[in-house]
Amino acid sequence: MFKRARIAAKSAARRSTFARRVLAALLAASLLPAAASSVEARDPLLAYGARIVGDDARTRIVIDFDREPRFSVHYIANPERIVVDLPATAFGFPAKDLAARGLFKDIRYGKMDEESARIVLTTAGPVKLALAKVQADETGNGHRLVLDAEMIDKKAFAELVKTQSWNDRAWSDRTGAAQTTSAIPAPQKAAPGDFVIAVDAGHGGIDTGAIGVDTKTEEKQVTLAFAKALTDRLNKEPGIKAFLTREDDEFLSLSQRVLIARQNHAGLFISLHADTLKQKDIRGATVYTISDKASDKLAADLAERENLSDQIAGKETVAEPPEVADILLDLTRRETQAFSISLAESVLNSFKDQVGTINNPHRHAGFRVLQAPDVPSILLEIGFLSNAEDEKLLLDEVWRGKIAGLLTDAVKRYRAAVMANGG
Repeated sequence: MFKRARIAAKSAARRSTFARRVLAALLAASLLPAAASSVEARDPLLAYGARIVGDDARTRIVIDFDREPRFSVHYIANPERIVVDLPATAFGFPAKDLAARGLFKDIRYGKMDEESARIVLTTAGPVKLALAKVQADETGNGHRLVLDAEMIDKKAFAELVKTQSWNDRAWSDRTGAAQTTSAIPAPQKAAPGDFVIAVDAGHGGIDTGAIGVDTKTEEKQVTLAFAKALTDRLNKEPGIKAFLTREDDEFLSLSQRVLIARQNHAGLFISLHADTLKQKDIRGATVYTISDKASDKLAADLAERENLSDQIAGKETVAEPPEVADILLDLTRRETQAFSISLAESVLNSFKDQVGTINNPHRHAGFRVLQAPDVPSILLEIGFLSNAEDEKLLLDEVWRGKIAGLLTDAVKRYRAAVMANGG
């Protein structure tokens, strides 16, 4: 079964020296000479080759590195996934070389922060790694990581999840710390009385979000482009200061997004998304607010998917004690839910006759990213990447500017109403 993998490994190894030279040249060209010594010490690993072979009972993944990688492995349930943590790594192989097959139905990899990277293997059922090791290439050029996965039963997988420790290796300790800390961006210095708005680009980093039906564009790219356009437009308005929760392709947990908004004293939180649906004919914008009970199945399903964002990056969601959760929901309902609904209605009024919306465009469900108890918040699905017409609009810079303008108008009307009521 693995004969082709061994042949491909030898072929890829011959390209190792050239790949390393290319990476070194790129790094040297992009940095000042004075920083050369410090950069060299922090050189990322180069993953220059990858291949996957096998079937739905046993599957092997081989990844070629320019030097020996340290790694750790963990298991996550619901859905079943295998997480492989690495030091900072540049992934230089074509995505098609590690396309999901066999026991894996989805494979994602990417940067977590400046010091770590991650591979997330979503499996078709309960799976364990019967073999996970690094071995030197026979030619002496670099090393390769070999992962042999095999099917197991649900009980055995549950035991793996239950008995593992996320701090069982020194490398895990370091990456674990990196995952839970993030520089909190601050808006330009706000003047007294300025209305501060957190603009949240959904997904990011290893959490790519939905994928476009035609162009295969990742949701995280779409949301960041819209978030930047909206922030720029809002900051042209006197008395308004907007900032991004993430400014680049970075993973943020749901709780970090909420914390960033609160620590920057945001008066509004707008989270931007562009989901996919099985029903490809559904298109248009939707505005969601928080509720402990979903308005409908579509809202419930979307909230469930979005709330799994943390688990995609291997972060376990910590449930609040029931009495604390009840208090938070009551605070949201009493102090901010009415304001959130008012903002949602203002957005839909701006979109009227300008932007297509789905039926019943204001919906609600238990979105974790909207749970700041003191910040009125909405989650805006700008459109659906599963619909070809919506996808074209979502990638259109002119359309992006139009949406930013309409949302700015909505925010201005909302702010005027709040000020008129003594807010």
